[in-house]
Amino acid sequence: MKYINVNFRGFCILLSFLFTFLLFLAIASLFLVPNPSDVLNSLKTEEMIYSLKLSILTSLISTFLAILLSVPIGYALSRYEFKGKDVVKSILDLPMAFPELVLGLALLLLFGQSFIGKALENIGINVVFTKLGIVVAQFFTALPYAIRVLYTTFEGISPRYELVSRSLGYNEFETFFNVVMPLAKNGLFASTIITFARCMGAFGAVLILAGGSYMNTEILPITLYLNISYGNLGMAITSGILLILISFVAILIFEKFEGNNR
Repeated sequence: MKYINVNFRGFCILLSFLFTFLLFLAIASLFLVPNPSDVLNSLKTEEMIYSLKLSILTSLISTFLAILLSVPIGYALSRYEFKGKDVVKSILDLPMAFPELVLGLALLLLFGQSFIGKALENIGINVVFTKLGIVVAQFFTALPYAIRVLYTTFEGISPRYELVSRSLGYNEFETFFNVVMPLAKNGLFASTIITFARCMGAFGAVLILAGGSYMNTEILPITLYLNISYGNLGMAITSGILLILISFVAILIFEKFEGNNR
């Protein structure tokens, strides 16, 4: 039995190293296979600069909006009992379960064919095939992840702190901002980083709702898709490298912040 346990331990560790190595090779190939001069030339193109700026701008806006909504939603799901709570949680988790293309189609119908879309058009707000559509698609793609992280964060904070705060004279609103939020700062930061990375990588929903139009609604994942379609491998690889580098920097910032708070 002891021999089997040792073998099982070794098997699990071997699998961990094997698939880590394969993943590392896959990521490294983006940096090692292409010609460096092709990547540098692609970085200087007007299309790539436009795509990078638009990606960062829309992701920052989407992240801000997602965090703004996910904080009260995550707190409500964590602290309050109300009728339909399980249904709300299930629906909020749905976008994580089905493909982004399906979410994009649902958003296209909502903002293009429903009374909501028509009402917005009547007041001059167009979502479909616009830059606003990028923000909307990124927002709906990333929101469930932000809510999930913050819900778990609030669940990990003992309600006793809030009861003590209330007993000392703070009302519910003051308790939330002066007691709960400082305790949740690590989770809030983690949620922000995850949400931003998710927004940067959003593709399917953006493609369906905002379209993949050249130098208009072209964010980095769309640039990668369009240039693969055109056979321009250099531009596609450069887009992939930028997405990986941005994700790596986000993770690095997160790890540094976590290390400083231990």
